[in-house]
Amino acid sequence: MTLPSYLQGAWWTPVDDAGAIVVRDASTGAEVTRISSAGVDLAGALDYARTVGQRSLGALTFHQRALLLKQFGQALTERKSELYEIAKTAGATVRDSMIDVDGGIGVLFTYSSKGRRELPNARIYLDGPAETLSKDGSFLGRHVYTRLPGAVVQINAFNFPTWGPLEKFAPTFLAGVPSLIKPATPTAHLTEAWVRILVDSGLLPEGALQLVSGALPGVFDLLRLGDAVAFTGSASTAKALQAQTPDGVRFTSETDSINASVLGPDAAPGTPVFDAFVRQLMVELTAKTGQKCTAIRRAIVPRGLMPAVGDALRVKLSEKVVVGDPHVEGVTMGPVVSLAQRDEVLRGVRKLVDAGGTLLVGSTAAPEVVRADGTRGWAPDGAFLDPIVVGFGPGAPEAVHEVEAFGPVSSMIGYDTLAEAVSLVNSGGGSLVTSVATDDPAVAAELLAGIGAYNGRVLFLDQVDARSSTGHGSPVPHLVHGGPGRAGGGEELGGIRAVLHFMQRTAVQGSPQMLTAITGVWHPGAAVAGGEHPFRKPLSRLRVGDQLASASREVTLDDIETFAHFTGDTFYAHMDEEAAAANPFFPGRVAHGYLLISFAAGLFVDPAPGPVLANYGLENLRFVTPVSPGDSIRVILTAKQITPRETDDYGEVRWDAVIRNQNDDLVASYDVLTLVSKQ
Repeated sequence: MTLPSYLQGAWWTPVDDAGAIVVRDASTGAEVTRISSAGVDLAGALDYARTVGQRSLGALTFHQRALLLKQFGQALTERKSELYEIAKTAGATVRDSMIDVDGGIGVLFTYSSKGRRELPNARIYLDGPAETLSKDGSFLGRHVYTRLPGAVVQINAFNFPTWGPLEKFAPTFLAGVPSLIKPATPTAHLTEAWVRILVDSGLLPEGALQLVSGALPGVFDLLRLGDAVAFTGSASTAKALQAQTPDGVRFTSETDSINASVLGPDAAPGTPVFDAFVRQLMVELTAKTGQKCTAIRRAIVPRGLMPAVGDALRVKLSEKVVVGDPHVEGVTMGPVVSLAQRDEVLRGVRKLVDAGGTLLVGSTAAPEVVRADGTRGWAPDGAFLDPIVVGFGPGAPEAVHEVEAFGPVSSMIGYDTLAEAVSLVNSGGGSLVTSVATDDPAVAAELLAGIGAYNGRVLFLDQVDARSSTGHGSPVPHLVHGGPGRAGGGEELGGIRAVLHFMQRTAVQGSPQMLTAITGVWHPGAAVAGGEHPFRKPLSRLRVGDQLASASREVTLDDIETFAHFTGDTFYAHMDEEAAAANPFFPGRVAHGYLLISFAAGLFVDPAPGPVLANYGLENLRFVTPVSPGDSIRVILTAKQITPRETDDYGEVRWDAVIRNQNDDLVASYDVLTLVSKQ
């Protein structure tokens, strides 16, 4: 049957499947599904996203969207065994599905957690502090992020049908922007399966997610300011699509790259770091059958160690790798995604060999594999390949830095000096990732200085992190995934940075009162309210701008000495008049900063049990004016930001705290963070 699309809140299939593309099992050649989007209403889908999707997502705060991401992850986790089974038809082993399916689910959980911890329970995100633009503080400026008003069109690659779309969807959803997902044809049936699970869960806000199983005819003519395109695939396709993208439409791409892994000159055979390098190279050759944009395409090793690396790698492959149909237990590497892809990989290998390379590991002949019935032999309808390493001597040709055989293929290149290693890495023209295996910090520092600007990510493997490292080829949601030059020049993931890719940063100017109203965060100079002690107010009654101005307290010499002896902080500025006076920052003996913070708490804390449950920190603390014995201090405490938690009966309150002396000079400023009951 023709694989359905999910558009405008309903499942849709073409009336006629004439011209549909047949997707076949990568191991057996059996038909799996057919792909066609003939007659699809893309204009209607985009309008639905911009209206219904924008409205439903815009009604939610960051925290509410983050909580839904967690629930999406839970829904997929409950049924991930179904996704594993479907993935086998595309050549994915259990380990491959752990990378793709579990990796995608992990992105949902990560962005759910980061969204609730790092974003406000609001719809606007503040970027940096306010800027004072007038002497009297009546005119301020501040940078804010608001969500894009359109839709994000995702164009995904075949190798990660779950992780790829989800690592785009999670930050886009958290930003509050609807997604229109177009999966790659060979694995679209797996993307359709997890989208169906989310639709069946009933959790998706209307219009937040749509799926086109097939081509997107004329979609670039339908895009407009406020939309975005997020592309993963080949550099040549990215270039062609970007040329079609209308002005004002954001285009980000993550494309193929000739990633490198460098073995440091200190990593002799038998050392943990040498073993880690070989183990990682074996994993990157075979995981997802080498069909990863982050796979190692160039192993750059000291010239004298090339034979040792080759020998160790052959041993590892013989011990760990069983090529065959992923439906059979014990198979650790499946086929590439299709016969067409197998032929494309072999063409890449021939280009490398024709350029002067030598097959060090593996063969281009059809391998003997474990077939669907469990027997060993040739599988003429299966897209199987052996892991292959092509070796190069001195003066490696340009082809080794340009040809990507997108399968279980890597090149090995020797180097004599670190400068040469740097040059080899950078000859790739920009990569998603380079890894370096070394125990020598000096080697690591020199290589990073030389290759950093040519890579989106650099992993250093040493004997300490060799086992705990997530590995060369594994992007993590916390860190940027992307790279310069050939790698696409874009960024995905990177924690909250990825959310901001789908928001617009705007410089907002106005009075303190206006900025407070717009942002929901109190700014000095905006209206305040006194009366009832704010610590007696639960979140249901507390308002931004509620303020307490305390009485004054004198700071005595006895206070300073008692605090010094009690804490052990007998720093000379607090205990030695002559030495303190010689210090250019102090007029003589002064109070400890932390004594002043403690006294300030005593001036504003309400001691009786109430809605304030706990103080969990201070931020942005600055000591400005020293306090001498005999000076007095007072504190002004203002409710600055209120963040209710969606799943708890309390929330977080950020208080603006200012300590002033008897002359009204600013002594200290900081934010007090408390947990406060909702009722």
